Amino acid sequence: MFVDFFIRRPVFATVCALFIILAGAICIPTLPITELPDLAPPQVIVSSGYIGANAQTVESAVTIPLEQAINGVQGMKYMSSTSGNDGTSQITVIFDVTRNVDLAAVDVQNRVNQALGRLPNEVKNTGIIITKQIGGFVFGAGVYSEGQYDSLFLSNYMDVYVKDALKRVKGVGDAIIFGERKYAMRLWLDPAKLAERGLTATNVLSALQEQNVQVAAGQIGQPPSQEGQSYQISVRAVGRLSEASEFDKIILKTGTDGTLVRLKDVGHAELGAENYGTLLRFNGHDAVGLAVTQLPGANALDVDRAAKEELLRLSKNFPPGLKAAVAFDTTTVIGESIRDVLITLLQAIALVIIVIYIFLQDWRSTFIPAITIPVSLVGTFVFVKLLGFSINTLTLFGITLATGLVVDDAIVVIENVERHIVEGITEPHNAASVAMKEVAGAVVATSLVLVAVFVPVALFPGTTGIRADDCLFRVDLGV
Repeated sequence: MFVDFFIRRPVFATVCALFIILAGAICIPTLPITELPDLAPPQVIVSSGYIGANAQTVESAVTIPLEQAINGVQGMKYMSSTSGNDGTSQITVIFDVTRNVDLAAVDVQNRVNQALGRLPNEVKNTGIIITKQIGGFVFGAGVYSEGQYDSLFLSNYMDVYVKDALKRVKGVGDAIIFGERKYAMRLWLDPAKLAERGLTATNVLSALQEQNVQVAAGQIGQPPSQEGQSYQISVRAVGRLSEASEFDKIILKTGTDGTLVRLKDVGHAELGAENYGTLLRFNGHDAVGLAVTQLPGANALDVDRAAKEELLRLSKNFPPGLKAAVAFDTTTVIGESIRDVLITLLQAIALVIIVIYIFLQDWRSTFIPAITIPVSLVGTFVFVKLLGFSINTLTLFGITLATGLVVDDAIVVIENVERHIVEGITEPHNAASVAMKEVAGAVVATSLVLVAVFVPVALFPGTTGIRADDCLFRVDLGV
Protein backbone atom coordinates (compact mmCIF):
# COMPACT_ATOMS: atom_id res chain seq x y z
CA MET A 1 0.00 0.00 0.00
CA PHE A 2 1.24 3.51 -0.81
CA VAL A 3 0.89 4.83 2.76
CA ASP A 4 2.94 1.93 4.14
CA PHE A 5 5.96 3.38 2.33
CA PHE A 6 5.85 6.45 4.60
CA ILE A 7 4.74 4.56 7.72
CA ARG A 8 7.81 2.30 7.52
CA ARG A 9 10.09 5.29 6.74
CA PRO A 10 9.32 8.02 9.31
CA VAL A 11 12.59 9.86 8.64
CA PHE A 12 11.79 10.14 4.95
CA ALA A 13 8.26 11.33 5.75
CA THR A 14 9.70 13.98 8.10
CA VAL A 15 12.11 15.17 5.42
CA CYS A 16 9.24 15.48 2.93
CA ALA A 17 7.24 17.55 5.42
CA LEU A 18 10.22 19.82 6.07
CA PHE A 19 10.78 20.17 2.33
CA ILE A 20 7.15 21.26 1.85
CA ILE A 21 7.52 23.86 4.62
CA LEU A 22 10.82 25.12 3.18
CA ALA A 23 9.38 25.44 -0.34
CA GLY A 24 6.39 27.39 0.99
CA ALA A 25 8.61 29.63 3.12
CA ILE A 26 10.74 30.45 0.07
CA CYS A 27 7.68 31.32 -2.03
CA ILE A 28 6.04 33.62 0.54
CA PRO A 29 8.52 36.56 0.22
CA THR A 30 8.29 36.44 -3.58
CA LEU A 31 4.50 36.68 -3.75
CA PRO A 32 2.86 40.04 -4.52
CA ILE A 33 0.72 41.53 -1.75
CA THR A 34 -2.52 43.29 -2.63
CA GLU A 35 -5.84 43.95 -0.93
CA LEU A 36 -7.86 42.04 -3.51
CA PRO A 37 -6.96 39.85 -6.51
CA ASP A 38 -6.92 41.31 -10.00
CA LEU A 39 -10.47 40.68 -11.22
CA ALA A 40 -10.88 43.77 -13.38
CA PRO A 41 -10.24 43.24 -17.09
CA PRO A 42 -7.04 44.72 -18.55
CA GLN A 43 -7.37 48.06 -20.29
CA VAL A 44 -5.26 49.81 -22.92
CA ILE A 45 -5.73 53.56 -23.39
CA VAL A 46 -4.93 55.34 -26.67
CA SER A 47 -4.50 59.11 -26.20
CA SER A 48 -3.80 61.77 -28.83
CA GLY A 49 -4.15 65.51 -29.32
CA TYR A 50 -5.30 67.62 -32.27
CA ILE A 51 -4.32 71.13 -31.20
CA GLY A 52 -6.95 73.75 -32.01
CA ALA A 53 -9.65 71.30 -33.16
CA ASN A 54 -13.14 71.10 -31.69
CA ALA A 55 -14.86 67.93 -30.55
CA GLN A 56 -16.57 67.24 -33.88
CA THR A 57 -13.33 67.61 -35.84
CA VAL A 58 -11.44 65.39 -33.40
CA GLU A 59 -14.18 62.80 -33.61
CA SER A 60 -14.22 62.60 -37.41
CA ALA A 61 -10.50 63.05 -38.07
CA VAL A 62 -8.90 61.16 -35.20
CA THR A 63 -11.20 59.09 -33.01
CA ILE A 64 -13.19 57.29 -35.70
CA PRO A 65 -10.15 56.23 -37.82
CA LEU A 66 -8.43 54.89 -34.70
CA GLU A 67 -11.57 53.06 -33.57
CA GLN A 68 -11.98 51.44 -36.97
CA ALA A 69 -8.39 50.22 -36.88
CA ILE A 70 -8.48 48.98 -33.28
CA ASN A 71 -11.90 47.33 -33.45
CA GLY A 72 -11.65 43.54 -33.47
CA VAL A 73 -8.20 43.31 -31.92
CA GLN A 74 -7.60 39.92 -30.34
CA GLY A 75 -9.29 39.49 -26.95
CA MET A 76 -11.19 42.80 -27.08
CA LYS A 77 -14.53 42.92 -25.27
CA TYR A 78 -15.55 46.49 -26.02
CA MET A 79 -14.12 50.00 -26.19
CA SER A 80 -15.21 53.51 -25.30
CA SER A 81 -13.94 56.87 -26.51
CA THR A 82 -14.12 60.57 -25.71
CA SER A 83 -13.44 63.53 -28.00
CA GLY A 84 -13.02 66.92 -26.35
CA ASN A 85 -13.25 70.52 -27.44
CA ASP A 86 -9.66 70.95 -26.26
CA GLY A 87 -8.50 68.72 -29.14
CA THR A 88 -7.92 65.61 -27.06
CA SER A 89 -9.01 62.11 -28.03
CA GLN A 90 -8.96 59.13 -25.70
CA ILE A 91 -9.96 55.57 -26.55
CA THR A 92 -10.18 52.94 -23.81
CA VAL A 93 -10.01 49.34 -25.03
CA ILE A 94 -11.30 46.72 -22.58
CA PHE A 95 -9.97 43.17 -22.97
CA ASP A 96 -11.01 39.81 -21.61
CA VAL A 97 -9.76 39.23 -18.06
CA THR A 98 -7.54 36.36 -19.24
CA ARG A 99 -5.74 38.54 -21.81
CA ASN A 100 -2.15 39.50 -21.05
CA VAL A 101 -2.06 43.29 -20.80
CA ASP A 102 1.44 43.53 -22.30
CA LEU A 103 0.46 41.56 -25.40
CA ALA A 104 -2.78 43.51 -25.63
CA ALA A 105 -0.86 46.81 -25.67
CA VAL A 106 1.38 45.50 -28.46
CA ASP A 107 -1.63 44.43 -30.52
CA VAL A 108 -3.25 47.84 -30.06
CA GLN A 109 0.00 49.55 -31.04
CA ASN A 110 0.13 47.55 -34.26
CA ARG A 111 -3.47 48.47 -35.10
CA VAL A 112 -2.79 52.17 -34.40
CA ASN A 113 0.22 52.09 -36.74
CA GLN A 114 -2.08 50.93 -39.53
CA ALA A 115 -4.23 54.05 -39.09
CA LEU A 116 -1.41 56.62 -38.95
CA GLY A 117 -1.68 57.40 -42.66
CA ARG A 118 -5.31 58.52 -42.20
CA LEU A 119 -4.59 60.91 -39.33
CA PRO A 120 -3.79 64.65 -39.64
CA ASN A 121 -0.13 65.62 -39.60
CA GLU A 122 -0.67 67.68 -36.46
CA VAL A 123 -1.71 64.51 -34.60
CA LYS A 124 1.24 62.51 -35.90
CA ASN A 125 3.65 65.31 -34.96
CA THR A 126 2.49 65.41 -31.35
CA GLY A 127 2.36 61.60 -31.19
CA ILE A 128 -0.13 58.97 -30.06
CA ILE A 129 0.34 57.67 -26.52
CA ILE A 130 -0.59 54.07 -25.70
CA THR A 131 -0.65 53.14 -22.02
CA LYS A 132 -1.67 50.11 -20.01
CA GLN A 133 -4.21 50.56 -17.25
CA ILE A 134 -2.20 49.22 -14.34
CA GLY A 135 -4.76 49.67 -11.62
CA GLY A 136 -5.30 51.93 -8.64
CA PHE A 137 -2.76 54.22 -7.04
CA VAL A 138 -0.40 53.10 -4.32
CA PHE A 139 -0.31 56.54 -2.74
CA GLY A 140 -0.77 60.17 -3.71
CA ALA A 141 1.14 63.21 -2.49
CA GLY A 142 0.60 66.93 -2.71
CA VAL A 143 3.57 69.15 -3.58
CA TYR A 144 3.05 72.78 -2.61
CA SER A 145 4.62 75.93 -1.23
CA GLU A 146 3.27 78.68 0.96
CA GLY A 147 3.29 81.32 -1.75
CA GLN A 148 6.94 81.15 -2.86
CA TYR A 149 6.33 79.28 -6.12
CA ASP A 150 3.48 79.07 -8.61
CA SER A 151 2.02 75.87 -9.99
CA LEU A 152 4.01 76.24 -13.21
CA PHE A 153 7.30 76.07 -11.34
CA LEU A 154 6.05 73.21 -9.14
CA SER A 155 4.94 71.17 -12.13
CA ASN A 156 8.21 71.68 -13.96
CA TYR A 157 10.28 70.81 -10.87
CA MET A 158 8.33 67.58 -10.32
CA ASP A 159 8.71 66.63 -13.97
CA VAL A 160 12.47 67.24 -14.06
CA TYR A 161 13.69 66.15 -10.63
CA VAL A 162 11.11 63.86 -9.02
CA LYS A 163 8.99 61.98 -11.56
CA ASP A 164 11.79 60.06 -13.28
CA ALA A 165 13.46 59.22 -9.96
CA LEU A 166 10.25 57.66 -8.63
CA LYS A 167 9.70 55.67 -11.82
CA ARG A 168 13.10 54.03 -11.28
CA VAL A 169 12.00 52.59 -7.92
CA LYS A 170 11.58 48.83 -8.10
CA GLY A 171 7.95 47.84 -8.61
CA VAL A 172 6.73 51.32 -9.57
CA GLY A 173 4.69 51.27 -12.76
CA ASP A 174 4.34 55.01 -13.28
CA ALA A 175 4.47 58.35 -11.50
CA ILE A 176 1.65 60.64 -12.56
CA ILE A 177 1.54 64.40 -12.07
CA PHE A 178 -1.91 65.89 -11.55
CA GLY A 179 -2.49 69.53 -12.37
CA GLU A 180 0.59 69.38 -14.58
CA ARG A 181 1.54 72.57 -16.38
CA LYS A 182 4.45 72.05 -18.70
CA TYR A 183 6.40 75.07 -19.89
CA ALA A 184 5.35 76.26 -23.35
CA MET A 185 5.91 79.35 -25.48
CA ARG A 186 2.55 81.02 -26.08
CA LEU A 187 2.05 83.39 -29.04
CA TRP A 188 -0.63 86.07 -28.65
CA LEU A 189 -1.87 87.61 -31.90
CA ASP A 190 -3.90 90.78 -32.48
CA PRO A 191 -6.50 90.04 -35.23
CA ALA A 192 -6.78 93.73 -36.16
CA LYS A 193 -3.03 94.12 -36.65
CA LEU A 194 -2.90 90.88 -38.64
CA ALA A 195 -5.67 92.06 -40.96
CA GLU A 196 -4.00 95.46 -41.34
CA ARG A 197 -0.87 93.78 -42.71
CA GLY A 198 -2.70 91.16 -44.78
CA LEU A 199 -1.65 88.24 -42.55
CA THR A 200 -3.48 85.32 -40.98
CA ALA A 201 -2.71 82.90 -38.18
CA THR A 202 -1.69 80.37 -40.83
CA ASN A 203 1.04 82.73 -42.04
CA VAL A 204 2.35 83.02 -38.48
CA LEU A 205 2.36 79.23 -38.08
CA SER A 206 4.22 78.76 -41.38
CA ALA A 207 6.85 81.34 -40.39
CA LEU A 208 7.26 79.65 -37.02
CA GLN A 209 7.79 76.24 -38.61
CA GLU A 210 10.34 77.65 -41.06
CA GLN A 211 12.42 79.69 -38.60
CA ASN A 212 12.16 77.64 -35.40
CA VAL A 213 14.11 74.60 -36.58
CA GLN A 214 17.16 72.66 -35.50
CA VAL A 215 19.80 73.26 -38.17
CA ALA A 216 22.62 70.84 -38.99
CA ALA A 217 25.12 73.42 -40.33
CA GLY A 218 27.86 70.95 -41.22
CA GLN A 219 31.64 71.39 -40.94
CA ILE A 220 34.40 73.52 -42.37
CA GLY A 221 37.50 71.78 -43.64
CA GLN A 222 35.98 68.31 -43.70
CA PRO A 223 37.87 65.91 -46.02
CA PRO A 224 38.29 65.96 -48.93
CA SER A 225 39.60 69.53 -48.56
CA GLN A 226 42.12 71.78 -50.31
CA GLU A 227 45.78 71.16 -49.83
CA GLY A 228 47.11 73.00 -46.82
CA GLN A 229 43.83 72.85 -44.89
CA SER A 230 44.91 72.18 -41.32
CA TYR A 231 41.73 72.45 -39.30
CA GLN A 232 38.31 70.86 -39.34
CA ILE A 233 35.68 72.88 -37.48
CA SER A 234 32.06 72.03 -36.73
CA VAL A 235 29.68 74.90 -37.46
CA ARG A 236 27.25 75.83 -34.72
CA ALA A 237 24.14 77.67 -35.83
CA VAL A 238 21.24 79.04 -33.85
CA GLY A 239 18.63 76.31 -33.81
CA ARG A 240 15.33 76.21 -31.99
CA LEU A 241 14.35 79.42 -30.27
CA SER A 242 14.14 79.41 -26.49
CA GLU A 243 13.50 82.99 -25.33
CA ALA A 244 10.33 85.03 -25.78
CA SER A 245 12.41 87.87 -27.25
CA GLU A 246 13.67 85.51 -29.94
CA PHE A 247 10.14 84.55 -30.93
CA ASP A 248 9.18 88.25 -31.08
CA LYS A 249 11.80 88.69 -33.84
CA ILE A 250 10.36 86.01 -36.14
CA ILE A 251 9.88 87.53 -39.61
CA LEU A 252 6.33 87.11 -40.85
CA LYS A 253 6.41 89.16 -44.06
CA THR A 254 8.78 91.21 -46.20
CA GLY A 255 7.35 94.31 -47.90
CA THR A 256 8.16 95.45 -51.45
CA ASP A 257 10.24 98.25 -50.01
CA GLY A 258 12.23 95.85 -47.83
CA THR A 259 10.39 96.50 -44.58
CA LEU A 260 10.01 93.52 -42.28
CA VAL A 261 6.93 92.55 -40.36
CA ARG A 262 7.88 90.70 -37.21
CA LEU A 263 5.81 88.85 -34.65
CA LYS A 264 6.13 91.72 -32.16
CA ASP A 265 4.37 93.97 -34.70
CA VAL A 266 1.18 91.91 -34.59
CA GLY A 267 1.37 90.37 -31.12
CA HIS A 268 3.84 89.08 -28.57
CA ALA A 269 5.32 85.87 -27.17
CA GLU A 270 5.46 84.83 -23.53
CA LEU A 271 6.63 81.80 -21.60
CA GLY A 272 3.68 80.13 -19.91
CA ALA A 273 2.01 76.79 -19.39
CA GLU A 274 0.96 74.39 -22.11
CA ASN A 275 -2.45 73.90 -20.52
CA TYR A 276 -4.41 75.95 -18.00
CA GLY A 277 -7.39 73.59 -17.92
CA THR A 278 -6.75 72.27 -14.39
CA LEU A 279 -6.16 73.93 -11.05
CA LEU A 280 -5.10 71.94 -8.00
CA ARG A 281 -4.84 73.16 -4.40
CA PHE A 282 -3.53 71.34 -1.34
CA ASN A 283 -3.98 72.61 2.20
CA GLY A 284 -5.16 75.92 0.77
CA HIS A 285 -2.08 76.47 -1.43
CA ASP A 286 -1.45 76.15 -5.16
CA ALA A 287 -0.02 72.69 -5.70
CA VAL A 288 0.49 69.75 -8.03
CA GLY A 289 -0.42 66.17 -7.24
CA LEU A 290 1.93 63.23 -7.52
CA ALA A 291 0.53 59.67 -7.64
CA VAL A 292 2.44 56.38 -7.83
CA THR A 293 1.12 53.19 -9.40
CA GLN A 294 2.58 49.70 -9.18
CA LEU A 295 3.56 47.17 -11.80
CA PRO A 296 1.38 44.06 -12.18
CA GLY A 297 2.56 41.44 -9.71
CA ALA A 298 4.50 43.92 -7.56
CA ASN A 299 4.26 43.95 -3.78
CA ALA A 300 2.15 46.99 -2.93
CA LEU A 301 3.61 47.31 0.57
CA ASP A 302 7.20 47.19 -0.70
CA VAL A 303 6.44 49.66 -3.49
CA ASP A 304 4.78 52.03 -1.03
CA ARG A 305 7.70 51.91 1.38
CA ALA A 306 10.42 52.27 -1.27
CA ALA A 307 8.64 55.08 -3.14
CA LYS A 308 8.07 57.05 0.07
CA GLU A 309 11.71 56.65 1.05
CA GLU A 310 12.77 57.93 -2.37
CA LEU A 311 10.38 60.88 -2.12
CA LEU A 312 11.76 61.69 1.34
CA ARG A 313 15.31 61.55 -0.01
CA LEU A 314 14.42 63.86 -2.89
CA SER A 315 12.58 66.28 -0.59
CA LYS A 316 15.84 67.00 1.22
CA ASN A 317 17.05 68.79 -1.93
CA PHE A 318 13.83 70.73 -2.54
CA PRO A 319 14.13 74.51 -2.91
CA PRO A 320 13.40 76.45 0.30
CA GLY A 321 9.69 76.53 1.00
CA LEU A 322 8.79 73.59 -1.25
CA LYS A 323 7.01 70.80 0.64
CA ALA A 324 5.58 67.37 -0.12
CA ALA A 325 2.94 65.60 1.98
CA VAL A 326 1.16 62.27 1.48
CA ALA A 327 -2.50 62.94 0.74
CA PHE A 328 -3.75 59.34 0.67
CA ASP A 329 -2.26 55.87 1.00
CA THR A 330 -4.14 52.83 -0.27
CA THR A 331 -1.69 50.38 1.32
CA THR A 332 -2.89 51.29 4.80
CA VAL A 333 -6.07 49.28 4.36
CA ILE A 334 -4.05 46.46 2.76
CA GLY A 335 -1.74 46.19 5.74
CA GLU A 336 -4.58 46.37 8.25
CA SER A 337 -6.67 43.82 6.35
CA ILE A 338 -3.83 41.32 6.09
CA ARG A 339 -2.94 41.86 9.75
CA ASP A 340 -6.51 41.14 10.83
CA VAL A 341 -6.67 38.04 8.64
CA LEU A 342 -3.40 36.74 10.10
CA ILE A 343 -4.73 37.25 13.63
CA THR A 344 -7.88 35.37 12.65
CA LEU A 345 -5.73 32.59 11.17
CA LEU A 346 -3.74 32.21 14.40
CA GLN A 347 -6.95 32.18 16.42
CA ALA A 348 -8.39 29.50 14.13
CA ILE A 349 -5.28 27.33 14.56
CA ALA A 350 -5.46 27.70 18.35
CA LEU A 351 -9.16 26.80 18.41
CA VAL A 352 -8.56 23.73 16.23
CA ILE A 353 -5.82 22.49 18.56
CA ILE A 354 -8.07 23.01 21.61
CA VAL A 355 -10.93 21.15 19.96
CA ILE A 356 -8.64 18.26 19.02
CA TYR A 357 -7.39 17.96 22.62
CA ILE A 358 -10.92 18.07 24.04
CA PHE A 359 -12.01 15.14 21.89
CA LEU A 360 -8.82 13.06 21.96
CA GLN A 361 -7.89 13.79 25.61
CA ASP A 362 -4.22 13.09 24.88
CA TRP A 363 -1.42 15.60 24.22
CA ARG A 364 0.55 13.16 22.09
CA SER A 365 -2.44 12.46 19.88
CA THR A 366 -3.14 16.18 19.71
CA PHE A 367 0.43 17.03 18.71
CA ILE A 368 0.43 14.77 15.63
CA PRO A 369 -2.51 16.38 13.77
CA ALA A 370 -1.44 19.81 15.07
CA ILE A 371 1.88 19.64 13.19
CA THR A 372 -0.01 18.95 9.99
CA ILE A 373 -1.40 22.49 10.13
CA PRO A 374 1.84 24.41 9.36
CA VAL A 375 2.88 21.78 6.82
CA SER A 376 -0.38 22.15 4.92
CA LEU A 377 -0.79 25.93 5.25
CA VAL A 378 2.81 26.92 4.48
CA GLY A 379 2.99 24.37 1.65
CA THR A 380 -0.13 25.93 0.12
CA PHE A 381 1.88 29.01 -0.85
CA VAL A 382 3.86 26.89 -3.33
CA PHE A 383 0.67 26.42 -5.34
CA VAL A 384 -0.26 30.07 -4.79
CA LYS A 385 3.02 30.91 -6.51
CA LEU A 386 2.61 28.35 -9.31
CA LEU A 387 -0.96 29.45 -10.10
CA GLY A 388 0.01 33.13 -10.25
CA PHE A 389 -2.10 34.22 -7.28
CA SER A 390 -1.17 36.94 -4.81
CA ILE A 391 -1.32 37.23 -1.05
CA ASN A 392 -4.54 39.10 -0.56
CA THR A 393 -7.58 39.19 1.68
CA LEU A 394 -9.37 36.43 -0.25
CA THR A 395 -6.48 33.96 -0.43
CA LEU A 396 -5.72 34.39 3.27
CA PHE A 397 -9.41 34.00 4.08
CA GLY A 398 -9.42 30.76 2.10
CA ILE A 399 -6.43 29.51 4.09
CA THR A 400 -8.25 30.43 7.29
CA LEU A 401 -11.24 28.34 6.23
CA ALA A 402 -8.94 25.46 5.27
CA THR A 403 -7.34 25.39 8.72
CA GLY A 404 -10.12 23.24 10.07
CA LEU A 405 -10.32 21.11 6.95
CA VAL A 406 -6.66 20.05 6.89
CA VAL A 407 -6.84 18.37 10.31
CA ASP A 408 -10.12 16.49 9.78
CA ASP A 409 -8.48 13.56 8.02
CA ALA A 410 -5.63 13.53 10.51
CA ILE A 411 -8.09 13.29 13.40
CA VAL A 412 -9.90 10.38 11.72
CA VAL A 413 -6.62 8.50 11.20
CA ILE A 414 -5.36 9.18 14.74
CA GLU A 415 -8.63 8.00 16.31
CA ASN A 416 -8.56 4.81 14.24
CA VAL A 417 -4.93 4.13 15.15
CA GLU A 418 -5.71 4.69 18.84
CA ARG A 419 -8.62 2.26 18.59
CA HIS A 420 -6.42 -0.52 17.19
CA ILE A 421 -3.77 0.07 19.86
CA VAL A 422 -6.42 -0.21 22.57
CA GLU A 423 -7.82 -3.36 20.96
CA GLY A 424 -4.48 -5.18 21.07
CA ILE A 425 -2.17 -4.09 18.27
CA THR A 426 0.59 -2.68 20.46
CA GLU A 427 3.16 -2.04 17.74
CA PRO A 428 2.44 1.55 16.45
CA HIS A 429 3.60 0.91 12.90
CA ASN A 430 1.31 -2.11 12.50
CA ALA A 431 -1.60 -0.24 14.11
CA ALA A 432 -1.09 2.68 11.71
CA SER A 433 -0.87 0.37 8.71
CA VAL A 434 -4.07 -1.50 9.61
CA ALA A 435 -5.89 1.75 10.39
CA MET A 436 -4.92 3.34 7.09
CA LYS A 437 -6.13 0.32 5.14
CA GLU A 438 -9.54 0.88 6.69
CA VAL A 439 -9.86 4.65 6.24
CA ALA A 440 -7.65 5.38 3.20
CA GLY A 441 -10.60 5.16 0.83
CA ALA A 442 -12.66 7.48 3.00
CA VAL A 443 -9.82 10.02 3.25
CA VAL A 444 -9.34 10.06 -0.52
CA ALA A 445 -13.09 10.35 -1.10
CA THR A 446 -13.30 13.27 1.33
CA SER A 447 -10.45 15.06 -0.47
CA LEU A 448 -12.07 14.53 -3.84
CA VAL A 449 -15.35 15.97 -2.55
CA LEU A 450 -13.55 19.10 -1.33
CA VAL A 451 -11.78 19.41 -4.68
CA ALA A 452 -15.09 19.08 -6.50
CA VAL A 453 -16.49 21.94 -4.39
CA PHE A 454 -13.64 24.46 -4.54
CA VAL A 455 -11.82 23.89 -7.86
CA PRO A 456 -14.73 24.95 -10.12
CA VAL A 457 -14.89 28.26 -8.25
CA ALA A 458 -11.22 28.90 -9.04
CA LEU A 459 -11.88 28.39 -12.75
CA PHE A 460 -14.29 31.31 -13.02
CA PRO A 461 -12.73 34.05 -15.20
CA GLY A 462 -13.60 36.78 -12.68
CA THR A 463 -16.37 39.28 -12.16
CA THR A 464 -16.09 42.43 -14.24
CA GLY A 465 -19.58 43.81 -13.70
CA ILE A 466 -20.04 44.39 -17.45
CA ARG A 467 -21.16 41.84 -19.98
CA ALA A 468 -20.97 43.69 -23.27
CA ASP A 469 -19.36 42.18 -26.33
CA ASP A 470 -18.58 43.91 -29.58
CA CYS A 471 -20.04 47.21 -28.33
CA LEU A 472 -18.76 50.73 -29.04
CA PHE A 473 -19.42 53.60 -26.69
CA ARG A 474 -18.62 57.14 -27.82
CA VAL A 475 -18.91 60.46 -26.01
CA ASP A 476 -18.33 63.85 -27.60
CA LEU A 477 -17.42 66.48 -25.06
CA GLY A 478 -18.68 69.65 -26.70
CA VAL A 479 -18.45 71.83 -23.64
